[in-house]
Amino acid sequence: MIAYRIVASPLGEVLLRADGARLSGLFFAGQKYYPAAATPDADVPAAAKPVFEQAADELADYFAERLQAFSVPTMLAGSPFQRSVWQALCEIPFGQTTSYGELAAGLGLPPTHARAVGGAVGRNPLSVIVPCHRVLGASGDLTGYAGGTDRKRALLRLEGTAAAMALPILRQSALAFE
Repeated sequence: MIAYRIVASPLGEVLLRADGARLSGLFFAGQKYYPAAATPDADVPAAAKPVFEQAADELADYFAERLQAFSVPTMLAGSPFQRSVWQALCEIPFGQTTSYGELAAGLGLPPTHARAVGGAVGRNPLSVIVPCHRVLGASGDLTGYAGGTDRKRALLRLEGTAAAMALPILRQSALAFE
């Protein structure tokens, strides 16, 4: 049974979706592909309560810089190609980034498949937990992020990525605060 719950985060409200005892979705408010018909359940099914609590606790710890890897049980529903891309995203270490082309190469695909990989990255149903924010354009620029590039920038900054301050948009932001 699918259930929904909304939790607060420093980057806005987050909709959690559970399918039984597994987290199957984490979406920022206003995010592309946000489940339109989703409404938080007033009476959460018993199987979903522990997964919602663990997801909310782990998100809070992540944003408080006390957690680098999530352990909440998840379920990723998608095509075999999408699931292979999402699994590759999970292998990008905290604080590091890669490009769509490098991700494609890591999957044994030619560089011409970087756009298809980008499409699968954009359809990731578990933002933050499956770290699609760690993927940059070939030149190191921020590119599309279903949750918005401001959130992507904030997540990269939170993780202290070595590439974060080298990103043109982050360099501009950093200079504005000096």
